[in-house]
Amino acid sequence: MNIFYKILLYFQKRGYYVCQRIADRLGIRAKIIRTTFMYLTFVTLGFGFALYLFIAFWMRIKDLLHTKRSSVFDL
Repeated sequence: MNIFYKILLYFQKRGYYVCQRIADRLGIRAKIIRTTFMYLTFVTLGFGFALYLFIAFWMRIKDLLHTKRSSVFDL
């Protein structure tokens, strides 16, 4: 069980912070979101992981498009 927590910690530190950002937006703990993604992955045989990757991709694109500029001349 210790190796499971090491793997989980690795992905939490170096992941896309999808669960944390969703939890911040909804106002709940990130642990609940992570647990939901894990259960969804086991129950649907990988759909939860595919959904996680899709949301990570979507957030990355959103972050690239919505950069904060201080003025119009910062293009």
